[in-house]
Amino acid sequence: MFLKDFYDLQDGHVCITAHQASTFAKEVAHDFNPLHDEDAKRFCVPGDLLFSLVLEKYGLSENMHFVFAGMVGDSIPLNFPETDDEQIEVTDAQGKSYLHIERSGAVQTDATVIETLIRDYVAFSGQNFPYVLVPLLDKEQVMFNIDRPLVIYESMTLNFNHVNFKNPQLKTLEPIMEVNGKRATAYLHFQIVDGEEVVGNGFKKLAVGGLRPYEAQPLQDFVDEYLARKHNYLAQLA
Repeated sequence: MFLKDFYDLQDGHVCITAHQASTFAKEVAHDFNPLHDEDAKRFCVPGDLLFSLVLEKYGLSENMHFVFAGMVGDSIPLNFPETDDEQIEVTDAQGKSYLHIERSGAVQTDATVIETLIRDYVAFSGQNFPYVLVPLLDKEQVMFNIDRPLVIYESMTLNFNHVNFKNPQLKTLEPIMEVNGKRATAYLHFQIVDGEEVVGNGFKKLAVGGLRPYEAQPLQDFVDEYLARKHNYLAQLA
């Protein structure tokens, strides 16, 4: 599967280097969150890559819920257990949990279908900033600290009517943001369609920390710099 370039297997464990994680974020998801830069002080592996590895290994169940319990650093050996259980813990060698998965229902294991869903989902996910998150911040008149942006992928839920589809595509639905003091939670909803049929739905939950009063120009400057970095990087690949 196409994910083979973004992890290594060492003694039965999955290891993701900072370079592999950063390349996936930028070149597959088009996600330029500074936390995924190779040299970031608080570097972490993108949650979208972990999600993708779960689907590659365990297939796509009718109902799935992912909770990201910790930030995965550079080359941490991860254990994706061999199991048919409905609850799965992805842990490190010391047993620390980084990802909790709950699943139920029928399972789709077709590699082509799963890759199609992964690519469409991570493309949707990579567009969350700035195109979804910034309008939400504007609406709530809050913003994160642009010197230390903290936007964390907390969880994701998928529910399907069935998994006998061939060409799943995501359609964005109305997002919601709930503000509580210095923190906010964003719920990014989507539908999954196969042709004209709605086959499922889901949402991604983000935590935004370090909130302060909204200032349009500083945030726009941050967005402009973010997009310039993204466009310059992608232009070099062309």
